[in-house]
Amino acid sequence: MTKKLLFIFLVVAFASNAQVKKEIFESFKLQERRDVSYYFPEDYSEEKKYPLIVVLDADYLFDLVVANVKFYSGNNRMPQSIIVGIHQSEDDIRWEDCDFEQTTGLPTEKGKLFYEFLGTEIIPYLETSYNIAPFKMFIGYDITANFGNYFLFKDKSLFNAYLAISPVLATEMESRIPARLSDLNQEIFYNVVLEKEKTEDRQRILQLNNALKSITKENIHYYFDEYEEPDHLSIAAYGISKAFDKIFMPFRPISPKEYKKEILTSDEPAINYLENRYSMIEKLLGIKKEVELNDVMAIYAASLKKDDYDSLKALSEICKKTFPKTMLGFYFEGEYLELLGEPKKAMKAFEKAFLMEEIDFLTKDMALEKIDALKADFGY
Repeated sequence: MTKKLLFIFLVVAFASNAQVKKEIFESFKLQERRDVSYYFPEDYSEEKKYPLIVVLDADYLFDLVVANVKFYSGNNRMPQSIIVGIHQSEDDIRWEDCDFEQTTGLPTEKGKLFYEFLGTEIIPYLETSYNIAPFKMFIGYDITANFGNYFLFKDKSLFNAYLAISPVLATEMESRIPARLSDLNQEIFYNVVLEKEKTEDRQRILQLNNALKSITKENIHYYFDEYEEPDHLSIAAYGISKAFDKIFMPFRPISPKEYKKEILTSDEPAINYLENRYSMIEKLLGIKKEVELNDVMAIYAASLKKDDYDSLKALSEICKKTFPKTMLGFYFEGEYLELLGEPKKAMKAFEKAFLMEEIDFLTKDMALEKIDALKADFGY
């Protein structure tokens, strides 16, 4: 087999109206043809970058992950993402792919090849064919959940986020994972989901949880969720959505709770909260997110409530760039200048705002009212 046959697909062209497609991937490493499913956002664009989510046990987990990604990204609670699912149910091949040596806990010979299949074939193909962001997530269930851990032991973890659903732990993983995470200096999200129902690995998973909870490094974000109702089969449906909630929390719009408890109570300028939030999104996810109107309005309200005029000025500059055709930037600048005691400059800013498009609560009538009030007060 030549390297030219490394990637052979049944359907080569990406159809813009097809969000999910299933294809056959000819693996040079495995010397096998493997069923692989993909999800692409319907409005995929080369102008944007997309996190990549790798899902093992695709026959069981892929549709669940796709549904959650569509729901969360559709409601602006996470970025649109590309998902690749590896099917492993036929002939129960998941156990061959992800098996480990009982004495060492390391992958078997087939497991090593499967590791290379994911790391040197599947992911590079997608990175060269689509606009993939640096942020990558791994999702697996019982034996396939354990397999993701092997990617932690590279010099740099291939994945930034891991979701281990009721994992079947390889030998000594309950101590090896905490030790490795303690050594890593990159940002890692590590999620473990477990049912209350007794499983063979339950005590070892709880031991793993205790060790991971003790890690205090700021770059390691660890979450553990234990559920009373679901059994070993249904646990995935409970865990995926909550994991997305936690991992992508910085991506959400600023909530009323954040506004009251974090922005209003902070001694720092309100604009710092906005700038730090969007810097964090870019740092963690490798995505430059446009500032949302919801977040602009939260900082605007906080700036006025805290008499934080410098934040209002900074916000006006952000709005001129992000919402260039609307009134926002110049209206906020007008309010800043008015509060600063510069009525003539304020009036000019409101006049510019009047000529632009209305947005949210801002109307041309409001700009006119500001202009008329300034004229009346100062006789212009």
